[in-house]
Amino acid sequence: MDNTTRGAGGASSTTPKNPFGLLLEWSGENRKWYLLSALLAIVGVAGGVVPYFAAGAMVNGILAGVRDMGLYLRWCGVAAVGYLVFIIFRTTSTALSHRATFATMSKVRRRIAEHLSRVPLGYVVETPSGKLKNIMVEKVDSIETPLAHVIPEMSSNLIIPFAIVIFIFLLDWRMALASLVTIPVGALCYAGMMRNYEERYGEQVAAGEAMSAVAVEYVNGIEVIKAFGQSASSYEKYAKAVTRAARSSIDWMASVEVFQDAALAIWPSTLVTVLPVGCALVLQGTLEPSTFVLVAILSLGIFPSLYAAVSFTDSLAQVGTIVEQIDEVLSQPAQRRGDAPAKLEGSRVDIREARFSYGEEVLHGIDLSIEPGQVTALVGPSGSGKSTLAGLIAGFWDVDSGSVEVGGVSVNDMAPGQTERNITYVTQDTYLFDDTIMNNIRQGRPGASDEEVVAIARASGCDEFIRSLENGYQTQVGGSGGHLSGGERQRVAIARAMLKDAPIVILDEATAYADPENEAIVEEAVGRLVAGRTLVVVAHRLSTVVGADKIVVLDDGNVVGEGTHDELMAACPLYKDMYLAHIGSRDEA
Repeated sequence: MDNTTRGAGGASSTTPKNPFGLLLEWSGENRKWYLLSALLAIVGVAGGVVPYFAAGAMVNGILAGVRDMGLYLRWCGVAAVGYLVFIIFRTTSTALSHRATFATMSKVRRRIAEHLSRVPLGYVVETPSGKLKNIMVEKVDSIETPLAHVIPEMSSNLIIPFAIVIFIFLLDWRMALASLVTIPVGALCYAGMMRNYEERYGEQVAAGEAMSAVAVEYVNGIEVIKAFGQSASSYEKYAKAVTRAARSSIDWMASVEVFQDAALAIWPSTLVTVLPVGCALVLQGTLEPSTFVLVAILSLGIFPSLYAAVSFTDSLAQVGTIVEQIDEVLSQPAQRRGDAPAKLEGSRVDIREARFSYGEEVLHGIDLSIEPGQVTALVGPSGSGKSTLAGLIAGFWDVDSGSVEVGGVSVNDMAPGQTERNITYVTQDTYLFDDTIMNNIRQGRPGASDEEVVAIARASGCDEFIRSLENGYQTQVGGSGGHLSGGERQRVAIARAMLKDAPIVILDEATAYADPENEAIVEEAVGRLVAGRTLVVVAHRLSTVVGADKIVVLDDGNVVGEGTHDELMAACPLYKDMYLAHIGSRDEA
């Protein structure tokens, strides 16, 4: 496979895709239900036209002086049967299309979630969470109308008016033309309403996405907003986004209101032309009164079905934008992985000529070996590439060139999930799910029993504080673990990592948020976690890695030094300056 994946997950350019083709592709095995739904809808709408014929026959009977009540009752029965067919078949058609559509929506949402787990982490990190949430929830919801209604109802509602017009042409071509006069005039008005639709809808979507992103930012940053007294400015930013979203809809509606009202007034007024033309032809003796009556009644059946079909053009016009946004996520290049689990020889990590970029290259040909069972520390100034390199080892991104090997096998040749099973990554920014403590720890190994979770919690120093909580292990931790302190969240995260029991552990300043009274407990738990394992430490406090087996110094995406603390103090000026500055600041504190 070509090496096209980037840290930011940029999509490759492709030829434009047909929106409905993609919708049907996503629907998969549900396509047969849409076909059946469309056929049932056609039969149902045909049944809905039958009462018009029955009404015409009864009116003609009255004009002809027919006094046989049985005739009228039979036509009433025909009308009732036609209407019953309309109700039954339309309801069944709608039920089938909705069943297929909700199954398709569920499938698309699962497909997005699964794909996000396979794309480089950079794409997920750099895409606003409000945008992804909007796509997975609101945008997927938006495909309900095109799939559940347009396919069965629009197709059937277009066929029936066409059939009525053909029948009227067979009765009298002059009356048929008269019945169609309002259609093109109304269509011109409707075209005026739809002008610049794609541009207007795009503006509305952009405004909605901006509002969603600002709303998420406002809620997530509420602690900072309150702490620094930024409520007014942050609220103003949110209010402007909401106003922009509202104005984009209001201004759009105002610009098309006249065209819309004109179209809705002109389209249904078929009798305005049918009645005078029909009367003139009857008076001239060139049209039978019975034909005139039947045409007049049938002409009333043209607009309702036609308008029902045209009313979906709004949804059709939106489909392109909606499907494009969903497909933008699904088209993100997935990380390169093998088809079958590879056999690893130990836990040695080898990085060979690794280059990586976030648009601009940030790692420049890294060569590094991490020995099994040893502690390797990654240090360097801010922005030197420490965390990026750790992320490459963990498999969060793919290298642009070169390779990252674990146990003698490139991570690109491992099966999906194999890298994650062999590497545990613990960061200072610990994330917990809004679930119980028990289930958050069990994330490390989903099949673990409650007893195994409790045992690992004891080993990581969590058990005592967990049992002190009102609901113990069944305590809900809140969104992102907000009901726990920073130190408690990290201890739960370390328990989760211990339960995973991976041979390689990457720590990104795992004790950063621990308060003084918890720091010793956390460090002891970390010691148990890494015992006998290959350990990679991303270190910001150099005093914590003085005893590491190997310290790797990075600067501006390059390795500028390797060795023990003593060796680097003697041979690496950058490390020596950083260490002395760190010790000096700690002594001053």
